[in-house]
Amino acid sequence: MALDKPDQPRTGNPAMGPAALLRAEVERLKADLIKAEWKIAELEARADIDPLLDIFNRRGFERELARSLAYVKRYRTAAVLVYIDLDGFKAVNDRHGHAAGDALLKAVARQLTSHVRASDVVARLGGDEFAVLMWNVSDTHAAAKARELEAVIAAAGAGEGAARVSVGASAGIVPLSGDATPAAISEAADKAMYARKKELRG
Repeated sequence: MALDKPDQPRTGNPAMGPAALLRAEVERLKADLIKAEWKIAELEARADIDPLLDIFNRRGFERELARSLAYVKRYRTAAVLVYIDLDGFKAVNDRHGHAAGDALLKAVARQLTSHVRASDVVARLGGDEFAVLMWNVSDTHAAAKARELEAVIAAAGAGEGAARVSVGASAGIVPLSGDATPAAISEAADKAMYARKKELRG
């Protein structure tokens, strides 16, 4: 029959008394809790980011839009939503493959983030749809910026030589109203984008 081993302290110095051992265990648990909280915060933040483009995804955009509407309502400041759809992106995927499409999406995301202010929000809503939330802009400035973003997207491309691919873009603009819901703003922006697409084709 095997003899039971004598009890050993689980952590800390064996020479420490019970109270000191308890304090050491409490401090270790506090440190583990802090690490876990940081990890949770990191994972929650990454859940709002598009893993391919490293900009906000739809979840992150919807959170930022709701926050922006609340801010506009409270402080009566000006903000707009620019809703962007890429023109001809499906053909890129069909003819050149998804790797070329992904490279092009990355190029578009870089152009968008480099042509707006750090305080503005750039997001990919899914597929080939993007959104930009811009603050403290007049209607004239917003329209000019939307046309600029269309141009820089059209000038962007991926690949080299005959393999280089590019797309156009249609950008609809909607001012943010503190009395509107996020769903209503998104719907209005979607309609504005399709109106712009029809205008470009006409």
